[in-house]
Amino acid sequence: MSKQLLLVRHAKSDWDDIKLSDFERPLNSRGEKNAPEMAKRLLRRGKIPQQIVSSPAMRALTTARLFAKELGLKKSDIIKEPRIYEALTTTLINVINKLDNNYSFTSLFGHNPGITDLVGNLCDTDLYNIPTCGMVLIQFPFDDWSLVSTGTGEIVFYDYPKNEQD
Repeated sequence: MSKQLLLVRHAKSDWDDIKLSDFERPLNSRGEKNAPEMAKRLLRRGKIPQQIVSSPAMRALTTARLFAKELGLKKSDIIKEPRIYEALTTTLINVINKLDNNYSFTSLFGHNPGITDLVGNLCDTDLYNIPTCGMVLIQFPFDDWSLVSTGTGEIVFYDYPKNEQD
C-alpha cells in the first residue's frame, strides 16, 4: 500500500509575552480556532492519519493536540520528535525515512521554512509558502518510508485556513 504524509504547519502563534522563548510560544486565539477547523476539513475528506508526529515546540504540539482531539485520536499517542523543531529539509526527510512502516498514513506537525521547503523538495510544485495551519497531503508510490526522497511525492491536496471552502 502506498504511503501518505500529511504535513501541517503549526497554527498562528502568540508573540505577546516577550519573556517566552521561541520554543515556548503558545497559539493565539486565531490559531486555537483554525486548528480544529482544519481538522474538521480533514474529516470531511475522510482523511484520518494513523499516526501523529510533532515538533515538541508548544505551538506545534498544541496544533497537533487540537487536530487529534477533533479527529478522535488520543493526544497521548502523539509522538514528539525534537529533530522537527527548526529542521531543514534533509533532517525532515531523515525523520520521515525512519517512520514506522506499520502506518501508511502519518501526519507531521512542524514549522516554516522547513515544512514549505520539504513540500518543494518532495513534489514538483510551485508552492512557496504554506501559511500557518496550512496542510499538504502527499502520496508516495511505495510502501516503505525509507524510500521517501527528492521528487518522489505527489500532492493530493493543499488547504489552509483562509482557503474558501465549497
